[in-house]
Amino acid sequence: MILLSFSPVKSTDAPELKQHIAEHFKCISLKSIFQKIGPGLITAALVFGPGSLTVNTKLGASFGYNLIWVIIVSIIFMISYTTLSGTIGCLTKESLMQTISRLYGRPTAFLLGLGIFFIGSSFQAGNSIGAGVAFYEMFGISQAFWIIFISLLAIMLVYVRSFYKVLEMVMSGLVLMMLICFLITLILSKPDIGALVQGLTFQIPEGSEFLVVALVASSFSIVGAFYQSYLVQAKGWKIDDLKTSGRESLRGILILGFLSSMVMMCAASILHHQNIEVNHAADLGLALEPLFGETTKVLFMTGLFAASFTSLLGNATIGGTILGDAFGFGHDYQSKKVKAMVVLVIIFGSAIAIAFGKLPLQLIIFAQAITIVVAPAAAFFLLKLSWRKDIMQENLYTWGRSLLPVMGFLLLVVLAIFHLKRLIF
Repeated sequence: MILLSFSPVKSTDAPELKQHIAEHFKCISLKSIFQKIGPGLITAALVFGPGSLTVNTKLGASFGYNLIWVIIVSIIFMISYTTLSGTIGCLTKESLMQTISRLYGRPTAFLLGLGIFFIGSSFQAGNSIGAGVAFYEMFGISQAFWIIFISLLAIMLVYVRSFYKVLEMVMSGLVLMMLICFLITLILSKPDIGALVQGLTFQIPEGSEFLVVALVASSFSIVGAFYQSYLVQAKGWKIDDLKTSGRESLRGILILGFLSSMVMMCAASILHHQNIEVNHAADLGLALEPLFGETTKVLFMTGLFAASFTSLLGNATIGGTILGDAFGFGHDYQSKKVKAMVVLVIIFGSAIAIAFGKLPLQLIIFAQAITIVVAPAAAFFLLKLSWRKDIMQENLYTWGRSLLPVMGFLLLVVLAIFHLKRLIF
């Protein structure tokens, strides 16, 4: 805080005064602000994809504002794990997979990395389709053309120099685009604030159970939180940056929650009372045209493309980097082997999208089966590391600090059991 004095200032005091003011305002310089933006925002961008958009649209269209509270609860757990993962990244020189390999064995690390790779690859087709649909609805031409074009663009970005800086810049720009597009759409849709407040009842309407599980899984993405450790290390943050890492995680995941809430409120305002059947997030964009005109539809489709592309590039980076690390290739974004793994995920997703035009049922079942095992396992290892003195040093997670992560782990186990019953029966 700067104290103002009414006593006269001598000219000889001017340099000291300027230095004093400069020191106080140094923390809010633009350069300082941009240096602190990155990991949390990237995590939010890669988690918020076409799957999240579709689930939020379906829930808003079918149940109005009654399930906004699920987003709030999911985001609280997501913040706890993203912060934990970022803390581990700041306190260790090794990557997360290298640490798990050293402490619990290379086979354990390899199986975990392989599972994360398969999850990213399995859902990558949905990201490709989402991006292709957005451009198809705006410009025409075949969806396959746009899928190929967007996939080639993503591969090109992977092979640029300073890939992390490019990833950070692209993700930040597209998140800003999403915020603007969905916020304008929300304002035009004129949400019912009274109905929104009444919907905060913490009840699950009959018939919404499966979609609620999907919403929690898409908002509380343990794989995205797991990857936060890698993003923090790519940023070069160390123990002195722990507070910055925590604030950045909080800011990024709150943006994730804000985006999800806006889409659900838009669907509740526009689709809920019209009994419009929703199969994809693009249906909300198409419903906007007769109500608010072509411009609003384009705005929403632009947001859909941004969500799809960030998730496409982000999931490919997660799957490729972690599998490369599990193979012992390291996690350097400039490594040719790691980049090849990232490109492999992109190609796999685009090939499935072009061949089937949607995610095949068998692939969805496979991805869900892998997720049942991998998500609780990833959370379990993050929890174990948080209790190790040789990892966390004086930042050891006590039982009080571990309360939310432990509750989040139990929630993932419950979701796994729910999915397992559904797959078997």
